[in-house]
Amino acid sequence: MLYAAWPNIRCDLASTRRAAAALLDDASGVLDRRKSVARWANLGEAHCLVADLKIEAGAFECGCEAWLCGLTAFEVARRLVDDRDPQGCRDISARIAADVRKFGLLQQKINRRAIPCGDQAVEAYYVPADRAFGVPAVVCVSREDETGDALLARLLPAVRGRGISILVLSYDAFSGPWRGQSEGLFSCCIDYLSAQANVDATRIGVYGEGLSAALATDLAASDDRVAAAVCDGGLWNWARRTASIGWMTGRSDVTDDEAKSMSRLRSMRQLKCPALLVAGSRGIVHPSEAIKLQAECAEADIHLDVEIPPVAQTPLGEIENFVKVDDFIFGWLERKLANGSAT
Repeated sequence: MLYAAWPNIRCDLASTRRAAAALLDDASGVLDRRKSVARWANLGEAHCLVADLKIEAGAFECGCEAWLCGLTAFEVARRLVDDRDPQGCRDISARIAADVRKFGLLQQKINRRAIPCGDQAVEAYYVPADRAFGVPAVVCVSREDETGDALLARLLPAVRGRGISILVLSYDAFSGPWRGQSEGLFSCCIDYLSAQANVDATRIGVYGEGLSAALATDLAASDDRVAAAVCDGGLWNWARRTASIGWMTGRSDVTDDEAKSMSRLRSMRQLKCPALLVAGSRGIVHPSEAIKLQAECAEADIHLDVEIPPVAQTPLGEIENFVKVDDFIFGWLERKLANGSAT
């Protein structure tokens, strides 16, 4: 039995995440990447087996803890897989997706919902907080190359115990009939969360990764119901607009530094809530641009928080410490959405 191979396994989410963070802090120390992938994948399997046993015995909370440990372990394995091993990536991603669906059916903690919006609907995962009423909620949208299943699996351990409900969508949800109508779809998501009995409608945030961070900025600027935003601060749209002007005029220096600063700040002035910009490997914004915008905001008396994810440099590229970044982001959201006020 797989569990017998891990006689000292501890279904303690905090301990599992500390171990994962310690490894990812210096992934260059992994001597054999293939063996490390196998080790963490096996650990994920063992945790999920324990989860099954606990749930069968009626110990649902212990089973939930074990299952979240398993998801964390699988995510570590997914991060360590060599990009030149696409089958290995697909195998682990498929296992993560299967576990998300399985646990949702067993515990009914993960609800697949069709969010109504006009005469259309979009698929999303809704995960209510354990608390009975008055909780904050966050609309979370994956980056363009990640599925909603993958984002949900990664975020579930990070939101454990925070008393935050989450609504998770894939970036692909904004394609098709919703292309170019992100604010409308986001607003429907906020309508959905506001109608939930246990959600405090005055404490709803939005979190976008990759290109979704630009969509989150647009929503925070257009909908004053957004109480906190993890977004790109408008830098993507600014860069795209500047590139278009340069292309049309044939010049790369179409504005001076002061005009550039004013243009970059325009989006930030439109935001009606606290904002966090995540730069680097996870986002579409380079760290230097994020730091420059933060400095410009400080001069203009606009507060902007910036987080640059820690990454380990390895012979096979950068590996982000997703544990630390996710904990930071949801710790920030927890603080900003506390007690219905921006703190």
